[in-house]
Amino acid sequence: MSTILMKSRGLAAERLADVLREDILSGRIASGERLGEVALAERFEVSRGPVRAALNLLNEAGIVTIVPNSGARVRELGRADARALYEVRAALEAEAAMLAAARAGPETAALFGDLLDQHAGEIAAHPEGAYLQGAGDRDFHMVIARMADNPIILRYLARELYPQLSLLRVKHRNVTGRGAKALNEHKRIATAIADGDAEVAGLLMRRHIRNSWTALEAQLSETAKEME
Repeated sequence: MSTILMKSRGLAAERLADVLREDILSGRIASGERLGEVALAERFEVSRGPVRAALNLLNEAGIVTIVPNSGARVRELGRADARALYEVRAALEAEAAMLAAARAGPETAALFGDLLDQHAGEIAAHPEGAYLQGAGDRDFHMVIARMADNPIILRYLARELYPQLSLLRVKHRNVTGRGAKALNEHKRIATAIADGDAEVAGLLMRRHIRNSWTALEAQLSETAKEME
């Protein structure tokens, strides 16, 4: 992948950031690992300027930490960070669900039905695994965020919150998921949105995020015990 990109010395910072983001969120670059400007400039055959700009973009997205006189590292998210993320997520996604319900049309039920049928098949194949969704139109939460038709909510969720949540999941990818329960919660949220019931949709989404946090918090505790 990087061989093709390195053919151009004019590689834009945004494109470089996209490559690094994929490396980080896939786990190829580990949490806490140092991101040296010199090494990255050599890898991509660019000057340090685009590298520095790319790292700043990832810092703004919350997945890289830049410390003066020390450099950049992949961010390590602790329990307090995770709790704060989920608190913000609950507020933003509940509002997104309410807005989506207010904007629901006759095609909404079918759209959710097709999407959740795909998810049900994937969960049935791996009942003990995590609820892994594809990107974009295959991500239930992203579909709702787009349906809400609020560019500010979408920007915060897609550009900042979701990347940080993905970084958090990379660290805990081997824990047992709660796929079947989450799918049922998604179905109830989808029904409320399709029915145009904004109040219920927001309530169910907030409850869903709270349940997700409760499960993750238990996993964080188990991981901490294993490391002791």
